[in-house]
Amino acid sequence: MAKRIDANNLNIYYGKFLAVSDVNFTIAPRSVTAFIGPSGCGKSTVLRTLNRMHEVIAGAHVHGDVLLDGDNIYGNGVDPVEVRRTIGMVFQRPNPFPTMSIYDNVVAGLKLQGGGLKRAQLDEVVEKSLRGANLWDEVKDRLKRPGAGLSGGQQQRLCIARAIAVEPQVLLMDEPCSALDPISTLAIEDLIQSLKEKYTIVIVTHNMQQAARVSERTAFFNLSGLGKPGQLVEMDDTKKIFSNPTDQRTEDYISGRFG
Repeated sequence: MAKRIDANNLNIYYGKFLAVSDVNFTIAPRSVTAFIGPSGCGKSTVLRTLNRMHEVIAGAHVHGDVLLDGDNIYGNGVDPVEVRRTIGMVFQRPNPFPTMSIYDNVVAGLKLQGGGLKRAQLDEVVEKSLRGANLWDEVKDRLKRPGAGLSGGQQQRLCIARAIAVEPQVLLMDEPCSALDPISTLAIEDLIQSLKEKYTIVIVTHNMQQAARVSERTAFFNLSGLGKPGQLVEMDDTKKIFSNPTDQRTEDYISGRFG
C-alpha cells in the first residue's frame, strides 16, 4: 500500500550548519514527485531525510517532522532500519554488491531482515522483483552471474529490483539516470511510470525535461546565496511549474537564466 508523505517545518543540519530551512510539503500516494533546482540547493539532502538516511552522516540531524500516513518517522522509539525498509532508496550511481550474483543482489535486503524464506519463496521474490524492474527477460538465464557484470542501465534496474524486493511503500530516487546513456535513461523513465501504480515515488533530477516527462508534481529548491540554507521555493503540478510558475525565481531557473 503506497503511502502519503507530509514534511512539516523541516530544518536539516550538517553539524551546526543549517543546510535546508523550513521545508513543508505533501506528497500524494501512487504518484511521482520531482525535486529540481541548482546544485547545492539541498534537494538530495531533503530526499535523504525522507527515510532517515541523512542521519547516517556523522553530526547530521533533522528538526521537524516527516509523516508517513500520519505517523512521524522521527518519533520516539521509531526504528530507522524499519523506516528504510518501508521507504526504499535508489542512488545516483548503480551500486549492486560486486561480489554477489544477480540473484543474491535481489534477495540481499530480505536476508538482512532474517525472514527465513525457503528457496522456492526466494525464487518467487527474485522473479517478481526482476519483472517489476523490467529486467527478468534480460537476465533470467544468468541469475548466478555477478550483478556487476551487467551494463550500467541494467545495474540500475537491478538496484531497483533489490529495493522493491522488500516490498517498500515509497521509492526515493536520487538522480537515478545521471550516469546512464539515453536508451537506459528511457528504460528507467518507463519503469518509473509503471512503478507509480504501486509506489509513492520521489525523484531528484538535474534534467528538467525528465522532471516534465515523469512527474505529476514538481518541487523547486533554491539557495538565496552562498553559505545560506537551501529552501523550497514552490511546489505545484508539473505542468504549471514548467508553464506558469508562481515565483519569479522558478521562472528564471526553468528558462535557463541561472543554475
